[in-house]
Amino acid sequence: MKLSVVGAAGLAVVLWGASPVATKLAVTELPPVVVAMLRTVMGGGLALAIVLGTRMPPPATPTQRLLLALSAFCGFIGFPMLFSIGQHRTSAIHGAMILAFLPVMTGIVAMLFERKVPARLFWLGCAVALVGEAVLIGTRQGLAGAKAGVIGDGLIFLSTTLASLGYVCGAKLQQSGYPSKGATFWGAIIASLALLPFLPLSIGAVEFASVSAASWLAIGYLAVGVTVVGYVLWYWALGQGGIAKVGLFQFFQPVTGVLLAAFLLGESLSGGLFLAAGLILFGVWLALRAKGS
Repeated sequence: MKLSVVGAAGLAVVLWGASPVATKLAVTELPPVVVAMLRTVMGGGLALAIVLGTRMPPPATPTQRLLLALSAFCGFIGFPMLFSIGQHRTSAIHGAMILAFLPVMTGIVAMLFERKVPARLFWLGCAVALVGEAVLIGTRQGLAGAKAGVIGDGLIFLSTTLASLGYVCGAKLQQSGYPSKGATFWGAIIASLALLPFLPLSIGAVEFASVSAASWLAIGYLAVGVTVVGYVLWYWALGQGGIAKVGLFQFFQPVTGVLLAAFLLGESLSGGLFLAAGLILFGVWLALRAKGS
């Protein structure tokens, strides 16, 4: 695999690894739906400026437009909504560890697109990882001053399905000859235009004067670092290096999230969390071994 692909995928994973912490910071002062809308609308505004400045054309073929629409909805509307609401109801550590299942989910979606039958080792890895997810959801520790919530964990798990579908659609769009920057920028623009009419209704009761600088910085990071930069790097890496191989890098995403959650938010690390983490990462490793064979 080329060094440029490794670098792009690695940087995207590092940027995304901090998203549970940034989201947790933002939803402590703002409603999670508002956080999800703001990150997409702000990211879409930046993307629109770039598209207008570079005169970047949208996809030309019907198939490319369909892939763009799917990636836009899944990556910039469905995933942020479910993830923000879920992160409001659970700990950043739980959010980071549940996202560890993304490589397996991405592999499943990619195999469905390509109509491939996974090997038995892949399904064994999925089963082990799911047991780990069950242990994690059953572990109520990890949130400073409160307990992690089952509903929040479940919503974040559902968000991984939408994220994976968005990843695969974006990668297929890039593989069809459309640039990864276009897939990201136009996807963010489409999603922001869809959300924009609902934004005034969502922010009507919010007292923005009381929102701290830390929360605004967190939303800015989600809008620029995660929504724009992260997706550009990830779609390009998936298209250049292959969905199955580059998906391996998501294995490292929880490490960043867990460390930042413990360091910045003071969330505790329990024995149950370590057991769940071991099962999830071992299951993901088994599944990825099957994908590489």
